[in-house]
Amino acid sequence: MIRTDLAAEAAAYYRETDGRTPEGVRVQEYRRQGYAVTRVDVDDDCGAAAIGKPRGRYLTVELDALLHRESQSFARASMAIAEELRPLLPRDAADPVMVAGIGNAAITPDAIGPEAVRHTMVTRHMIARMPREFAAFRPVAAVCPGVPGTTGVETAELLRGVVERVRPAAMIVVDALASRRMARVCRTVQIADTGLSPGSGVGGDSIPLSRDTFGIPVIALGVPTVVDSLTLTIDTLLDVGQSIPEEVQLRRDHDRMIVTPRDIDARVAELGKLLGYALNLALHPGLTMEDMELYLA
Repeated sequence: MIRTDLAAEAAAYYRETDGRTPEGVRVQEYRRQGYAVTRVDVDDDCGAAAIGKPRGRYLTVELDALLHRESQSFARASMAIAEELRPLLPRDAADPVMVAGIGNAAITPDAIGPEAVRHTMVTRHMIARMPREFAAFRPVAAVCPGVPGTTGVETAELLRGVVERVRPAAMIVVDALASRRMARVCRTVQIADTGLSPGSGVGGDSIPLSRDTFGIPVIALGVPTVVDSLTLTIDTLLDVGQSIPEEVQLRRDHDRMIVTPRDIDARVAELGKLLGYALNLALHPGLTMEDMELYLA
């Protein structure tokens, strides 16, 4: 009944209902640049089945300080995400990486991916033309493949063609997610080394974007922008100690509405910039916030 793309929420829900962390799942909490981080490691198939997430590493960064507009909060949030993302990247800074902005740019809650790409520094073409001048940068390519509803082609099929041509050492896919709680919507960033399934946040079914699909590491970077209405109803009832009425449970097979904040346009614009800057800091060692303001102006 509860739908969430966040491994930290799925693990927490298991603990709430079963009283313990499931076998095969490890949860660690710490702080990075002043931001709370939850690391969830799904070690085996037992843990994967328990929380409904593939085996792998999931890192969740809470953005409370950014939302409260604390001093240097944007820069610190960018650095926190970059520092969590960097260990998942190819170690050799000369290895090319492709960034894919997943989602429909015309639908605001689904536009996180394209917005992030808009703020990502693409360098592959410049390094090819002027290798000495751009020797300090990693080769980075970026693409926004759209959605099957507008292209008629599965996202994975389009990206497979680009991957075969560009031959990156790894791919980062950026997409909108679904959360269990409204309090986490547009307030959380999840990084995962498992890839993702495009459209999962709104109940879509598609070919997974993963190592199995492309033959290279696929890192997923996402922000929850929506909550399933039925999930929100159930979670609210549980929060106030109410049992779930049978009528509500029976609605789980019905078409579901999606809930999103009324200021979602402003939030997606800010979060897209945040993810783009974090990607730049992670991909290009030595780059500073001041450098990005210069290059992306």
